[in-house]
Amino acid sequence: MKKQKSILILSFILILFFLSACSFEDLGKDSDDKNTEKETTITTQEEPVDTEDSIVAPEVELQKKDQGDQVELLQKSLNEIGYTIDVNGIYDEMTTWAITDFQLQHENLMALGVYNTETKEALESFIENNHVIEAGLGLLLPDQEVTTNTGIPVISNPYDQLALINKEQALPENYIPEDLVVPNVRFPYEDDVPKKQMRQVAATALEELFAAADDAGLELYAQSGYRSYETQKSLFANYVSNHGEEEANIFSARPGESEHQSGLTMDVTSPDVSFDLNTDFGDTDEGIWLQEHVADFGFIIRFPEGKEDITQYQYEPWHLRYVGNKTAQEIMSEGITLEEYYN
Repeated sequence: MKKQKSILILSFILILFFLSACSFEDLGKDSDDKNTEKETTITTQEEPVDTEDSIVAPEVELQKKDQGDQVELLQKSLNEIGYTIDVNGIYDEMTTWAITDFQLQHENLMALGVYNTETKEALESFIENNHVIEAGLGLLLPDQEVTTNTGIPVISNPYDQLALINKEQALPENYIPEDLVVPNVRFPYEDDVPKKQMRQVAATALEELFAAADDAGLELYAQSGYRSYETQKSLFANYVSNHGEEEANIFSARPGESEHQSGLTMDVTSPDVSFDLNTDFGDTDEGIWLQEHVADFGFIIRFPEGKEDITQYQYEPWHLRYVGNKTAQEIMSEGITLEEYYN
C-alpha cells in the first residue's frame, strides 16, 4: 500500500514539473515574438527613402537658348506635372511655351517664358503635392503657323521676354500685355496716356536704370513705351502718306512688327535734344552713359549704329528693349543685335 502511494505521489510531481516547463516555454516564445515584432517596426521606420528617381525642380534660373543638365532637369519636372515636351537639354521654343503656359495659369507669376525663382517655387509645390496641370490652358500650343495678311509669320508666344520682333516675325494683332504699368520715372509731359506704360518687369528695371542715371548726374526722360496694334497702324499709315511706304518702314514699323506693342520697350530722351527722338541723342551725356550701362539693368540699344542692314531699321540710340540681364550683357558686350544673338 505504501509502495502504491509513493508511486502516485511521484507521478503527481512529474506531472506538475511537465506543466511548469510548458508554461515557461510558452512565456519565452511570446516574449521572443514581441521582441521580433518591435525590431521589425523600428527597421521599417528607420529605413531610408529612396529618392534616386524623385524629380526636383532646378535651383538655377534658366532661359531660352540655355543648354545642359539643369535644362534637362527642368524638362523632366515639366513632364512630371503634365507636359509632354522633349527632354533634350535645350531650352527651346517648346520649353519656353511650357514655362509660359505654366506662368499664365498662376496669377502671382509674370508670364515671361523665363524660369526664375518665383516659377521654381510654384513648380516645386506642384511636384510635391502631385498636382497635374492642364497643358495649354494658359497658352495654346499652335498646331500650324499663322501669318499676317502680308505673309509674315505671327509669333505664337508674344509673352516671351526674349521674343524676336521684327520685319520677319510679327506680334498677334490682338495681343495686349496684361501687366502694363506706368514706371515711376520722368516724362516730358503730364498726360495720362497709354504710351507711358510698360510691362511690370521692364518698368521695374527702367526705374532702377533712371535711379542710376540720376546718381550719375544725368537727365533722362521717358518718351514713349507701349503702343497698341491699332495705334501703330494709324501711325504707320500717317508716315506712309507723308514719306511713302519704303521710306517710312526704315524708321517706323508696320503694325504687328513694332516692339512697342510688346510692352518691353521705352524710347528715352533728354533736354539736350529738346526731348526729341533723333540720332543726336547718342552723342549726349545721357546717350553715352546708356551705351555703357543699359545692360546692367537688362536693356539693350535695340537698333545700334552700323547694324542697319541686319535690323533693317535706322540707328536709334533712344530705343531701349528689355531682354533681361543675362541676354543684355551678352548682346551689349559683344556689340551684336538681337537678330545676331539668335543666329
